[in-house]
Formats: sequence, structure tokens, C-alpha cells
Amino acid sequence: MISRSTICKAFAAAAMLYSTGVLGQAHNLSKKYEKPDDPLVVAKLAQWQDLKFGLFMHWGTYSQWGVVESWSICPEDEGWTQRKGPYADTYNNYLKAYENLQTTFNPVKFNPEKWVKAANEAGMKYVVFTTKHHDGFSMFDTKQTDYKITDKKSPFSTNPRANVTKEIFNAFRKQNFMIGAYFSKPDWHSKDYWWPYFPPKDRNVNYDPVKYPERWDAFKKFTYNQIEELMTGYGKVDILWLDGGWVRPKATIDTTVEWQKGIKFNQDIDMPKIAAMVRQHQPGLMVVDRTVAGQYENYTTPEQEVPEKPLSYPWESCITMGNSWSYVPGDKYKSAHDVIDLLVKIVSRGGNLLMNIGPGPDGDWDPVAYDRLKSIGEWIKINGEGIYNSRAVAPYSNGNVFYTKSKDKKVAYAYVLPEGEQGDNVTINIEGMGKPKQVLLMGGKQKVKWKAGANGIVVSNYQALYKQAGLKEAAGFKIIYN
Repeated sequence: MISRSTICKAFAAAAMLYSTGVLGQAHNLSKKYEKPDDPLVVAKLAQWQDLKFGLFMHWGTYSQWGVVESWSICPEDEGWTQRKGPYADTYNNYLKAYENLQTTFNPVKFNPEKWVKAANEAGMKYVVFTTKHHDGFSMFDTKQTDYKITDKKSPFSTNPRANVTKEIFNAFRKQNFMIGAYFSKPDWHSKDYWWPYFPPKDRNVNYDPVKYPERWDAFKKFTYNQIEELMTGYGKVDILWLDGGWVRPKATIDTTVEWQKGIKFNQDIDMPKIAAMVRQHQPGLMVVDRTVAGQYENYTTPEQEVPEKPLSYPWESCITMGNSWSYVPGDKYKSAHDVIDLLVKIVSRGGNLLMNIGPGPDGDWDPVAYDRLKSIGEWIKINGEGIYNSRAVAPYSNGNVFYTKSKDKKVAYAYVLPEGEQGDNVTINIEGMGKPKQVLLMGGKQKVKWKAGANGIVVSNYQALYKQAGLKEAAGFKIIYN
């Protein structure tokens, strides 16, 4: 009998192989955006666009092995689906061991208030939590399946905080965070998605829903019921963040996108019915049906990337703080410098940054994550006024200088990223703002020497300003106009 500690060490070693690069796949941007017509949704969307910085968390039983979330049980030959560790030789043995992780998942250090405090101090304003990933393990007290954290087979089920989704939502809501429920449309544990009669061949449903309509109807009902549970038993929810874009009507498949070419069947779960239900329970709820363009993708979600230019519709870059979406031992975390630069670039192009941190099997984050958030928060306290409630302004950036403006168009902000060599002069060239009246360095007390000319504003004492202000990251200039 292999001991549990030996197994965990084997997976930890294997996980290090995963952590050499970002895990998972990038999702394409939808080619068509449809503005919602519900005034409550429009208002909520505008409120969300002002928040700019959010927290994403991928967490499940897979954190015990430190492997990519869900994908190692998908029978596809991709870099992010490779099986590692002592059960990797055969698919069925691996799947059995993976699903048995339910019986050992016991995150006794779970303390969402600790996460809220760190996220709040970092300047994050909303949270999106994985209530269920593709593997089908529910991190909430669903009544539709026993494959959940609150089932008696799960040792954590006796903990008074076992319904972790409810605990997380309540804790963050108390600090005025907007609440987002990530939910996977595909469910690889459900017998009505991966029917045990057939072996799964890829990420998709393993039978033809047209040929077996009763089974597909059962899956649709199961999905509807789980989402309704989240919309009725977990307080006010602002975002329903739906992942697994291959579960979609066949008519919406874009064959120019490589991963969508493998969708053979019509996997329509009746989004009009789901959307009507969720908004009946949660008026104004934003629905994000990722990569399925139309009325149920209220904002788009470029993954692990920053668009090269502003988009004409609401968007959010979801990016990992480490290399992996889920917990990996020894993962390499981005520096605070890198996260701040990402935030500035994304906001200057009119988007939001949803930064992911994967909790570990004990229920806590890596200490490095707390350290990063603390440093980001120190920068946000000085520079946040040009981040929150801001709008993009042309030309958006010049070299290493990135721009935003206030909604009343009376103030603009220029963030100088410490990339490459920066001389003593900084040129700020913002279009359509009128005549500048005053230029200030946020966080600095020294007078800024500047001059407005045909090519914009030139700040001439940049290096001395930066040093005297004791800045470590991007410098933010506030420009007040007549």
C-alpha cells in the first residue's frame, strides 16, 4: 500500500513540471458583442467597469495533488491534460484516484476573512470564486449530487464552515465586494454529461444529445437546478461567470477557432431559460457566457493576455498571479511590479484585471501571495484615483507612459512604467483634454517642473521627483485641466 505522504510527494514533484508554464488554454475573444437591453444589467455593468481590480480563485480537491484543475481527467492529448504521479499509467485508475480525493480534502486553515483583508488592502473590489469546475466537484452544498465538499464522504463536511462558497461570498460581501460565481457548464462527473455507457473521448459530451434527448434533458435540468441553488441560497450575487464554452448551441460554433472545431454535437443548455431564472432571483445580474457571443456574454474575458488596444465593449483580462490557475507547490508568482504594470496597461485600455490566486489543500494561500498583495496595496493607496472609476483616453499610451481620465473629463492621469531606460524628461501627450492647468506627482510633495507645447506636456525633473518621493513602482502624474 502506497502511503498518502508518498503519493503527495510524487504529485508535488510532478506538479513542478506543470509550473514551468501557464496551464490551460487561452480563450478567444468573441467576434461580436451584443449590448444588454435590461437597464438593471446595463447599470450593474457600468458599476462593475468602475471597479477595475478583482480577485479570482480556483480551488478544489485537485489542490491536494497540486495539478492543473480538472484537466488531467480529460482524455485529450494536450500539454495541460497530461496525467502525472503514481496513478498515471491507466486512465480509469487515475480517474478513480482523482475522484477519491473527495475523501481526503480537509482544508482546516480555511479562513475567508483573512483573504478579504488581504484583497481589500490590495485594492481589489470584486471576487469570482469557482463554485464548480469541469470535474464536477461542487464547492457548495448542492442538493443535486453527493460529489461535493459538504457530503459526509468529505472530512471537511463536519466543519461549521463546510459550505465554503457561502462563507466566501458572505465574507467578501460584508466588505462591499461585488460577488461573482464561477460555474462550469460541462460536468465530467455527471452521468448525464459523460454517460458511463460510453468512454469519454474528449472534453465534450460523450453521446449525441439528439439521439438521446432524455439524457440531455436530465443534464439540462441538473445544470439549471444547480445554478438556481447558487442564485437563491447564497445572498446577493452580481456575476454568473460561466466557463466551458464548448457547451453551446451548435449554431454558435466558430470553426475558425481551433478548439471549437472539436465540438461535434449540439450542446444547448437553454441559456434563455437560465438567464430568465437567474435574473428573476438576482435582478441586474451580469451573465458571462464565455466565448458564446450574444446577449448572454455581458462582458468578454481575454485569458492570460492583454488586448493590444482598447476594445469597444466591456472586458476583463483574467490572469494568474502564479503560472497555474490552481495551487501548485513552489509555483512562481509574478512580482508586485509585474502585477502593477498589468493593472495599469489593462485599465489604460478600458478593461478590468481579474487576478487569480489558487488556495492550497490546507485552505490558505501561499505566503508569497499575501506579500504581493501588500505591495500592490501600497501602490494603490497612492495611485488608485487614476485607476478606479477611470476611462480610457487616446492615445492610451506612448512608449512606457499609459493614460487614463476621470469620468468628468476634467482630470487625466499618466503612469510611467519603470521599463527600460527612463531619462529626466517625460512626455505626456493626451488627446482631447483641453489646456492643462496643473501637473502633480501622486505620492510626491516636490513641485513638478513642466511645460505644455505642441507635442504635449514635458515633465523635466522626473528622476529627482521619483527619487525624492521614494517611489518603487510606476509613477503616477495627475493632470488637471481648465
